[in-house]
Amino acid sequence: MPVFKLVIFDCDGVLVDSERIANTVFARMLNELGLPLTLDDMFEQFVGRSMPQCLEHVTALLGGPPPESFESDLRRRTTAALQAQLLAVPGIEAALDRIRLPHCVASSGDHAKMRTTLGITGLLPRFEGRLFSVTEVARPKPAPDVFLHAAARCGVAPHDCVVVEDTPTGVRAAVAAGMTVFGYAALTPAQRLWNAGAHRVFTDMAALPAMLDSASP
Repeated sequence: MPVFKLVIFDCDGVLVDSERIANTVFARMLNELGLPLTLDDMFEQFVGRSMPQCLEHVTALLGGPPPESFESDLRRRTTAALQAQLLAVPGIEAALDRIRLPHCVASSGDHAKMRTTLGITGLLPRFEGRLFSVTEVARPKPAPDVFLHAAARCGVAPHDCVVVEDTPTGVRAAVAAGMTVFGYAALTPAQRLWNAGAHRVFTDMAALPAMLDSASP
């Protein structure tokens, strides 16, 4: 039988294949402000961070705050791109069908974003009532707050949780929470997840159910 009592999924990049879409829009808007950032730069500097953290970094890069409408324009343009292009992460639906453990979502995105992306991909009913956001806690990732909050709300001790994360920032947050971490390395280089403290790293969602059944916390 599985040794864990709860699986905590990150959302973007783990459940929904949104990272490339959202960060292409983000990079294009930063290019329009004169910052010559590529998609690789976005994955290195922004992915896994909350919106306030991202805007703080943009302000540092620009030497001053972006235009007042930047955040709302980013959300509007990102939503339009997601609605046109977003898909679930390959293999996640079959994996969720096979996973016998309770599961939830703990994301750096807000509830509106999670409901949008999970809704577009048809995954929302699988997690209804079990969505947790950094907007509910004091500190964003890499602080452990959102993972500890999710575990507490689900009534599970941190050491009985396994987290599925795809960014070094998220991996560090889950390690800090005292949880076992499986790093999903479809887009992020595997070594970066190992270096952040992931206990196991994998590239195919089809492998996740068996990993959960066989792993020890």
